[in-house]
Amino acid sequence: MARIALDQAYPGIAFRPRSRSWLARLMRWPAECVHLETTHSWMATFIPDTLYLRGKAAPRRQPSRPEVSVCLDCLSGLLEADLAAYSGRIVAFEPDGETFTQYFFVGRDDFAAAGLRPEVAEAIAKRADTFSGPCSDCGNAATWLWISRREVSSLDQTERIEESPGALYCAKHGAAKLRAALGEVSEANLFYVNVPYGDSGAYLWI
Repeated sequence: MARIALDQAYPGIAFRPRSRSWLARLMRWPAECVHLETTHSWMATFIPDTLYLRGKAAPRRQPSRPEVSVCLDCLSGLLEADLAAYSGRIVAFEPDGETFTQYFFVGRDDFAAAGLRPEVAEAIAKRADTFSGPCSDCGNAATWLWISRREVSSLDQTERIEESPGALYCAKHGAAKLRAALGEVSEANLFYVNVPYGDSGAYLWI
């Protein structure tokens, strides 16, 4: 699998030299941003171009960017560019900040392969197809539907997925909403975060 070099993939991120050593490469440990030397309460494994289908890596872009471990500020910066540039439609579920360990995007065509129940996949796909209106922040056409934990606390709640109004955002302000939601979590150790691909899909958490 072709990969982009670390410095080319993440030009604005400074990485700990120790995490780039020959031993780290030999052991396949991801490079770590320098802030993780002193910040241990919030970290995430960023694997931007890969989807995991029932635990199996399935690259969604080639060449793909390498896996890295980053703090919240670095993750926010990395997400901002990708999310704001994504022109597809997103249904994003607010994560449970106390329990979530992964926050990841699944493209519509991968709902079944990712293990979503058929009725849940159908409900999310329908919302992705039908939401419309202006962005809540700027009035531009919305491409994000943000569904809060208050509206849907579990993907088992199919009827609430179908009926909850949610909040509409353009790509720029949808990205800001997601980053703000992550920023409200005081402590986290996320094993997997990726970025959107394809024409539409959903941000889910476990």
